Amino acid sequence: MKAVKIPEPWKVELVELPKPEPKQGEALLKVHMAGICGSDIGAFRGANSLVSYPRVIGHEIAGEILSIPQDNKKGLKPGDKVIVDPYLYCGECYPCSIGRTNCCTSLRVLGVHIEGGMAEYFTHPADMLVKVPDDMEWELIPLAEPLTIALHGLHRAQLKAGEHIAISGAGPIGLLAAMGALHYGAEPILIDLVEERLQMARELGVRCTVNLAKENLEEKIEEYTNGRMAQVAMEASGAKPAILNAFNIVANAGRVILTGWPKDATEIDTGLFTRKELDVRGARTSAGEFEEAVELIYTGKVDARGILTKVISLEEAPETIIDIEKNPGDYLKVNVRMN
Repeated sequence: MKAVKIPEPWKVELVELPKPEPKQGEALLKVHMAGICGSDIGAFRGANSLVSYPRVIGHEIAGEILSIPQDNKKGLKPGDKVIVDPYLYCGECYPCSIGRTNCCTSLRVLGVHIEGGMAEYFTHPADMLVKVPDDMEWELIPLAEPLTIALHGLHRAQLKAGEHIAISGAGPIGLLAAMGALHYGAEPILIDLVEERLQMARELGVRCTVNLAKENLEEKIEEYTNGRMAQVAMEASGAKPAILNAFNIVANAGRVILTGWPKDATEIDTGLFTRKELDVRGARTSAGEFEEAVELIYTGKVDARGILTKVISLEEAPETIIDIEKNPGDYLKVNVRMN
């Protein structure tokens, strides 16, 4: 089979590998579509210290079941369309015991710690597959994975209808979080430096935006919230200035959700936590959000197609990954068609 592999940082290639054989408890998938994520670009750059090399990348994986143990817990069967839950957990540590499997102390992520699924065939634990509707378009299915991350941030925020949520970063996660917030009846305020991204957000239904290159952030948040500031501030870029801004634009007694992965440590005045009595929470990957994400995309409640830049062939994947690294502003989400 063909697969996209990063043998070492700054090298990416299409390779021939043996077709995998499922182990006990695993399903064999024919992969139809796989998304290119920012973490894949980070692996290419060598910027993610968690990635080991050589590594087949890809964790946004949609495929068809070719074989699966008959006694699988979800009653899945050959021929079913599924999306892969790529966050493998031990089920025994403290976080797993309370259902927060994304915080597993032995968490293994596809394409990071273990081989990913940007390949023609893939094996995966049968209980870590989520069925999708038979008529759901292949190119939309991988987008459910980044939506789970956005939804997890909104769930961690305990976002309520009628609240303002200021979201820093109009990348895929920020845009999906804004659309998710609209679905929940909240009012997202999307913040970015790139006007084209903000224009896209407005086309997707986001009414409130702030262009940091042209507008004063705190003044605009005050304007949108009638002086109260945002009940929730969600940081989805990982940029140090955006992290610091989150604590300035959130209301007293508000909630700050840190979803982005910063490259370096950020020095924060924790006195703000006390003075404003803030709830500050991290939001890492996802846990249990796949079914909701699939339903929101399938029913059109979240217009995930709006962030899909293009669909490419497997043969085009290496050169596209190189170009995304060079010109990130030209892309939001790219999906790779396997056949």
